[in-house]
Amino acid sequence: MKGIKNKKFIPNLSYDCVIFGFNGINLKILILEYHNTGLFALPGGFIKKNQSLQDAVNKGVEERTGIKNVFLDQFQVFGKPERSDPAAMHRILVANDKNLEKNEWMMDRFITVGHYALINYEDVNPKPDHLSDSIDWYDIDSVPKLMMDHNEIVNKALEVLRNNISEKIIGMNLLPIKFTMKQLQQVFEAILDQTLRRTSFQRKMLSLDILQRHEKLFEGKAHKAPYLYSFK
Repeated sequence: MKGIKNKKFIPNLSYDCVIFGFNGINLKILILEYHNTGLFALPGGFIKKNQSLQDAVNKGVEERTGIKNVFLDQFQVFGKPERSDPAAMHRILVANDKNLEKNEWMMDRFITVGHYALINYEDVNPKPDHLSDSIDWYDIDSVPKLMMDHNEIVNKALEVLRNNISEKIIGMNLLPIKFTMKQLQQVFEAILDQTLRRTSFQRKMLSLDILQRHEKLFEGKAHKAPYLYSFK
């Protein structure tokens, strides 16, 4: 029997998000685990016919993180024929007792628009979607095998972030509003996966004229208290 056509969403189009967070030491991303399947995936979703792509992505990220006005960047469209995995989607629907005929459209081939988000780890209250058991943070170097081409999407997002870090730094939500130069350097080191010289890094950041200096952060000895900064 022919499945019921989807009337709510744009056919064969989806979005997937690599949501980066920073816990002060490691760069992390949010990963979903689908109910009773052992399948892991990036947070994503579909676009309603009366909705813009950007609105759909913003809403999806807000629902998964509890945060509005997140920095989001669209970085690539993924459309290889072999990226589709109808069998995996069938498993997900069965595990969640979903009507297969009514949801047959979800097993079609989809072209997906990749986005990455930058979020302050401490501000996030992760919430799984209605098909998932859980959503958790994973270190960027400990990402499990994901369904379809989601590992490829993660790798591409990290590559784009690394190549554009100096341009994107102002929009980053990985840090609190006020931060020390050391905290900023730790973010760069986590993203780039390399150690940077403190003096060279500080000189480079100050030369960009993107930072506003504030009061000192007094935690220990007064003469060692670092200045706090924010982005202009």
